[in-house]
Amino acid sequence: MSKFVEVNEKIAEAVAEGYKKIEDGVVGGYKKIEKGAVDGFNKVNDKIIEKVFTKEGETVEDAKKRLSGKQ
Repeated sequence: MSKFVEVNEKIAEAVAEGYKKIEDGVVGGYKKIEKGAVDGFNKVNDKIIEKVFTKEGETVEDAKKRLSGKQ
């Protein structure tokens, strides 16, 4: 029976390691997609602020502060 327990533990360890590798790959892929989406949104948002809301001589960052009320 002891041999059966040892083999069973090795299988459990292999399954856990495989699951961890899959989990890391999925989470890593999601984080890359999320970062790309957020970066893309921020670029578009900055362009909109630049074209629509900035006053003459004002930077995008200054316009953001003005619009948020944090001057």
